[in-house]
Amino acid sequence: MAAQQPMPVADTESGAPGPAPEKPEKKTSRAGRDLPAAIAVGAALGAMAIGSLLFAPKWWFPLLAIAIAIATHEVVRRLREHGYVMPVVPLLLGGQAMIWLAWPWGVPGTLGAYGGTIVVAMVWRLLGQGLREQPVNYLRDIAATVLLATWVPLFASFTALLIFQENGGARVFTVIATVVFADIGGYTAGVLFGKHLLAPAISPKKSWEGLGGSLLFGIAASVLSVTFLLGKPAWVGLPLGLMLVITGVLGDLVESQVKRDLGIKDMGTLLPGHGGIMDRIDAMLPSAVAGWIVLTLLA
Repeated sequence: MAAQQPMPVADTESGAPGPAPEKPEKKTSRAGRDLPAAIAVGAALGAMAIGSLLFAPKWWFPLLAIAIAIATHEVVRRLREHGYVMPVVPLLLGGQAMIWLAWPWGVPGTLGAYGGTIVVAMVWRLLGQGLREQPVNYLRDIAATVLLATWVPLFASFTALLIFQENGGARVFTVIATVVFADIGGYTAGVLFGKHLLAPAISPKKSWEGLGGSLLFGIAASVLSVTFLLGKPAWVGLPLGLMLVITGVLGDLVESQVKRDLGIKDMGTLLPGHGGIMDRIDAMLPSAVAGWIVLTLLA
């Protein structure tokens, strides 16, 4: 018995067979995100961060180490796609050393690991093609290596250093919460009111109205966190919030420019609605440095 052929889809007006209906495209928000997926992923990541920082601060180390290894690999992979020769092993192992050596030795351990990573990476790239073959684009590749080692593992290590201060888990949570709420405020204000572009040559979706929303939400989150979680005067949250919002926006713009140079939209695809790990933490990396400075000096 012959297999029954599938019935063609009829044209609703003429009754003649027509093409099968196309699947509707997945809708994205005005800011270019798959909003439901972004909210779900953000909530899951937030729950992990809250649980670790407020109830088991030392668990922040493995979470941070895994995230930084993935983010470093994402950037390395993208650079290698565009012809960069990156010393992957020194970057990955050195990044882990920057984080974990903060546990027994604090700032000297992190800075020592950073310096050692750069030295090993320079030699690794120099000898990677053997002594008889002259390295090509050595300066370009080492400059990218130093940028990556500084931008991702070193900056992230400042949250590891914050853990060892008084009420350290709450301090790191304050930094992260401020950056997250600044992002929420910027996204909301940008979608609702954004008309005047902040940096159209770098990021066409950021607006001055969005920056205003980031300042409002970020400083409010900082003041509340400093007051109720750290037990410090509310005024400490003002410079902290201001610094974290500014560094967060600049961190986002830096990654946007790097992606523009490489001609890509996202560094990775691991997190639906966000891109990769690096796309999620780009604002937090320089903010970790700013948060450590302000909280160390003022709180």
